Amino acid sequence: MNKYIPREVYLQKLIDSREDGAVKVVTGPRRCGKSWLLTRLYKDYLIADGVPEDDIIIVSLDLDDENNQSELADKEKLKAHLYSKITDPKRMYYVMLDEIQEVDGFEKLVNGLRNKDNVDVYVTGSNARLLSKDISTIFRDRGEEIRCNPFSFKEFCTNRTEPFSELWKEYYTFGGMPGLLRRKTPLQKANYLQDLWRKTYITDILERYKIENEVALEAIADSLCSSIGSLSNPNKMANSLQSIQNIKIDEETVKKYLGYICDSFLFEGARRYDIKGKEYYKSFQKYYCIDVGLRNARLNFRQQEITHIMENIIYNELRSRDYLVDVGLVEAREMREGKHTYIQYEIDFIATNGIDKYYIQSAYALPTETKQNQELNSLKKIGDSFQKIVIQGDDIATYTNDDGIIFMGLHQFLMNSDILK
Repeated sequence: MNKYIPREVYLQKLIDSREDGAVKVVTGPRRCGKSWLLTRLYKDYLIADGVPEDDIIIVSLDLDDENNQSELADKEKLKAHLYSKITDPKRMYYVMLDEIQEVDGFEKLVNGLRNKDNVDVYVTGSNARLLSKDISTIFRDRGEEIRCNPFSFKEFCTNRTEPFSELWKEYYTFGGMPGLLRRKTPLQKANYLQDLWRKTYITDILERYKIENEVALEAIADSLCSSIGSLSNPNKMANSLQSIQNIKIDEETVKKYLGYICDSFLFEGARRYDIKGKEYYKSFQKYYCIDVGLRNARLNFRQQEITHIMENIIYNELRSRDYLVDVGLVEAREMREGKHTYIQYEIDFIATNGIDKYYIQSAYALPTETKQNQELNSLKKIGDSFQKIVIQGDDIATYTNDDGIIFMGLHQFLMNSDILK
């Protein structure tokens, strides 16, 4: 199997932003392919486009990288190194700083580079607190984020010839972390993913935030993995940890640890939105793992609930297509047992990109009319004209029913990035 996956979507974003005067900030979890995207794929593109290799300046500050230049994590040393190479004002230099958050006070250095007319600046980072949350502030409205994720299913299938069912099973079990391409057996894949948790992700959070209660942090990570697609909040999680696992922790500490985990791009929280009331619920969110293989490995591959895993994969796919995603709730007044009562219906996803909006239900299977009605009732209760979609685990041709609801197969959705349009 060819191990080279071109990552065309992300590469095109870099190409489109070339020399636009902004700092390009490539974010995402450790080991998702940020460095490869920037320092290999994009570098190769620039060289093919005529840029001399000496004009591409790359510094890797990732302590886990075999090519790391950790001695340059000192801001003054890094500055001296870079400016010793930026010598000709008539030449355009491309500066790529990998894992920039390892440098204390990097903001002024990067802004200084950005202000030079002959320097195009690119940085990568694995922590949202230091980067994506504050891009507009740090880089004075001259920074743009390019979010890099693990392989999508479509990327995962590049140069693969196995049937969809086999590829899908491998993907929903082990996910799309690029490092899996070098692991041949299921055991090697499982060990790699579990090592990422132990040696990279947990360690990184503990050291960065000086966390003393490692047991609580790991318990929260386990809880998130066990409950993907379920509504939760810090108070509920704290109570559960205390009553079930006898871990003494308060709501504020849980909230803080959740923030650390999400800031490290391991999970995302989708907020709950009242469609008719047009407002967000403040406390409850659904959390989804950035990669289902990581989620499964954290649970030692015990909880393989395909319905929840499929929902997580659909969420990740929507986010990789640059949609903002909420989970929806619509309330309807109905007659039940002779009384009028308000019933709440859940919408799996509300996806919007600022122009289009879609209401989406994830349904692994619709074996009976009753099951189908359960999935459709919530969509029928919405009452507006935005597109309503059911994504089924079955391989079906896309069609629209009499209520205007579109049904499409999971395969079609994952393999065609324009299918919603």
